[in-house]
Amino acid sequence: MAFFILQAQGGGSITGLLFTFVSIGLVFYFLVFRPQQKQQQRHQQMLADLKAGDRVVTRGGIRGTIVGLREKDEAIILRIPPEQVKLEVLRSAIETVERPEEEAK
Repeated sequence: MAFFILQAQGGGSITGLLFTFVSIGLVFYFLVFRPQQKQQQRHQQMLADLKAGDRVVTRGGIRGTIVGLREKDEAIILRIPPEQVKLEVLRSAIETVERPEEEAK
């Protein structure tokens, strides 16, 4: 008899359980997924805006200046100081664009 009483009381908790799962899903969306999507969009825009003369840092930590862009195969040619070595990297390998300090102010 006690089993049926517990079962009757548990019927209302499905709504509470559903509300909990939806709440957790919303929290994850606004704290994890949405900021990650915005960061990815900013990075894609930064890659699209690359031009000759930009100082960049690759994902491997190589710093250089863009001297050429090849649109068809997504390659970028970097000039690496001090020996002025030219290096070809993929556009997706660019991590950040270094801005001159006078532009940052």
